[in-house]
Amino acid sequence: MRSLFFVSFLLLIGLRLHAGKSDACLDIYWSDSGGGGSTLIVSPAGESILIDSGNPGGRDSSRILNLITNTAGLDHLDHLIVTHFHIDHFGGAAEIAKAIPVRNVWDNGLPETDPDGNVGSGWALTSRAYRNLSAGTRHRVDPGTVLPLRIRGRSLSLRCLMVRQTPISNSAKGRRTKPVVTAPRLKERDSSDNANSSSWLLSFGDFQFFDAGDLTWNIETKLIWPRILVPEIDLYQVTHHGLDASNHPQLIAALNPRVTVMNNGPTKGTSGEVMSTLRNLPNLEAQFQLHRNTRSDGSTNNTAADFIANPAGSEGQFIHCSVATDSLSYTLNLPAIKTSRTYITRK
Repeated sequence: MRSLFFVSFLLLIGLRLHAGKSDACLDIYWSDSGGGGSTLIVSPAGESILIDSGNPGGRDSSRILNLITNTAGLDHLDHLIVTHFHIDHFGGAAEIAKAIPVRNVWDNGLPETDPDGNVGSGWALTSRAYRNLSAGTRHRVDPGTVLPLRIRGRSLSLRCLMVRQTPISNSAKGRRTKPVVTAPRLKERDSSDNANSSSWLLSFGDFQFFDAGDLTWNIETKLIWPRILVPEIDLYQVTHHGLDASNHPQLIAALNPRVTVMNNGPTKGTSGEVMSTLRNLPNLEAQFQLHRNTRSDGSTNNTAADFIANPAGSEGQFIHCSVATDSLSYTLNLPAIKTSRTYITRK
C-alpha cells in the first residue's frame, strides 16, 4: 500500500508538472527580449498564443521556450502571431519552430522585398529562416480576424482590431458611437513596417488586454478618429516598447487602462513623452517595466523599483499576469524580485 501510494504521488506530481494549464485561469507572460517583442498567452483551456518571437540568435528564443515548456508546462505552440516584419518581432520564430511544434502562424503576409523599402538590405537572407520555418498552417491576418480558441468557462476572444493600417469597422465589444470632438495631432509619417502592425484585443469575461505591436502614432489615430473603435481596458501593453513614435495620448486615454506593462530594454523605450502620458491617466494604478531604464534620464523615466522585472545589471526575468477564473481580478507577478500585486477588473 505504501508503494502504491508513493507511485500514485509521483504520478500526480508528474501530471502537475507536464499537464500545462489546469487551473482555468488566463495567463500572460512577457518574456525578456531586451527591447524586442514576445508575449505568451495561455488560455484557460491550455491553448498557447505567442505574439511576436523576439530576435534571432538563440537568446530570446531560449527564454520564450523556457516559458512555454518549463513555466507553462506545454510541449507545443498552438498559435504564433507576428505583428510585423521587424527582426526583433519575428527573428526567433524559426528557432522556436525547430524546438517545438507550431500549429498555426498568423502574419500580414511575408513580403518578397524589404517591408521598410530599403534597397539592398539583404531582406531575402534576413527573412529566409522565417519563410522556411516548419509550421502546421499559415494564415494571413485581416481586420476582424478572430483566433479559433477553445472556450473553457468564461467567454474568450482574441480579435485583430487593426492590420496593414486598416481598422475594423466595429469594436470587439461595444462600439462607441460618440465621435471624437477634436482631430488627433499627427507627427511625421513613419514609412517603416511598424505602421502595418496588427493590433489585438484579448477578452476573457470582463477582463480586456490590448497589444498593438509597434503600431505608429499616425496610424493609431484610425482607432479613435472619427469614431472610437476600442473599449476601455484593464491591461495595456505599452506600444512599441514605450517609444514616442507610438502611444498617441488620445488612443491611450480612450483605452483608459488600469495597469500597463512595457517590454522595454535597458536603453530602449521609456520615452519621456510616453511616461508622462501614462502617469497622467486618471485611473492608472500601476506601471510595470521589463527593464530599468539605464540612460541618463533614468531617474525620471522609470516606474517604481518594485515594478521592474530586471533591475540594472540583470536580464532574462519575465513578468506574469494571471487572470482569475471568474475574470474579476488579475495578479501581476515579478518572480525574480518577489513582487505580486492584484487588481480588480473593470466592468
